[in-house]
Amino acid sequence: MSEGARTESKRRWGILALGLSAQTASCVFLYGLPFLVPEMHSRSLAAAGTIVAAPSIGLLLTLIAWGAAADRYGERLVMALGLGGSGLLLLATALAAPSGAGEFVLFLLAGASSASVNAASGRAVMGWFEPAERGTAMGIRQTAQPLGVGIAALALPPLARQWGFYPSLLFPACFALVVALLVAWLAADPPRPPKRPGAAKPASPYRHPTLWRLHGASALMVVPQFAVSAFAPVYLVSHHWSPVAAGWFLAATQVLGAAGRLASGYWSDRVGSRLRPMRQLAVASAAALLLVALGDVSWLWLVLLALVLAAVITVADNGLGFTASAELAGSAWAGRAMGAQNTAQNLAASLTPPLLGLVIGGSGYALAFCVAAVFPVLAVSLTPVHAEARARRTSEVPA
Repeated sequence: MSEGARTESKRRWGILALGLSAQTASCVFLYGLPFLVPEMHSRSLAAAGTIVAAPSIGLLLTLIAWGAAADRYGERLVMALGLGGSGLLLLATALAAPSGAGEFVLFLLAGASSASVNAASGRAVMGWFEPAERGTAMGIRQTAQPLGVGIAALALPPLARQWGFYPSLLFPACFALVVALLVAWLAADPPRPPKRPGAAKPASPYRHPTLWRLHGASALMVVPQFAVSAFAPVYLVSHHWSPVAAGWFLAATQVLGAAGRLASGYWSDRVGSRLRPMRQLAVASAAALLLVALGDVSWLWLVLLALVLAAVITVADNGLGFTASAELAGSAWAGRAMGAQNTAQNLAASLTPPLLGLVIGGSGYALAFCVAAVFPVLAVSLTPVHAEARARRTSEVPA
């Protein structure tokens, strides 16, 4: 390997580390607020729930816009500005200690600003890694969510107990600001195809049904993921587990889930397809949920085994759909496609707990998990495996 090739190899892994750090910093804030609910003493449970939801609403409203910005202006600028803006907004919230609508607006804007990381870090991975290793690289990046949840779970509750709700926000604020500065200093945009004078702008890939089908299938496959993550803690506690024991059990499944994301990315690299493994994982996801339902009406040990399997399998497809959306969209549209992918998944994630909660309240857990198993079954036929194969044969998927 030449000296230049070795330098490029080191650079891309360093940029992957920066993208992973940026996504982790974003997740510490986005998924860390629920850990602070016990310290929201002056608020009703409904008001606390509104505050917890505010960042996700902001994220949902701006994912596609940030993706378009990354397509046009580059990954480094978008990541640094968005994550830095989120850190500054959290810093202002921690220091000003607002109340009511002002608090909601600041959290909403911080969530909207942090959304920049999603598509921009994904685009950076797409640009710096060749197709034969993109799945593995994206799998590493996708571990940011369980990593961020773990850091938030370890750091925020003790900080809030010691210093209170608002001072504890200094942790995610400083985390975001430090990583934003590192991105601005050390990250580099991947090389882009040269623009030919007079060449027409690339046509929208959304003129064809492939990406629409992919986003739809990915959204359907989010349902089992959030069925497990939202209701497993309550289920265990209802079966005489202590909240601490249930938390440790689910923390261990988060680690296994991160390993599952890595394994599925590596698998997709080896077979040269993102969507064939994704379709097979949809079948496995449905089977795991049916096993949970069977355990609920039989033996608790079977539920525990099934929950571990489901916690790993139901998150393993996330990186595959995300990578495939960028590859099928092409370089010029990759950011917008990844933003649309995340938007569809977040919509499904926000609807899953209340809808399945109605089923659980009326008919119990077994039926609810059977209902959740229907969604990945629907995703099997919707996943555009043949379109991906055609795109690869005709070189539509960029190298």
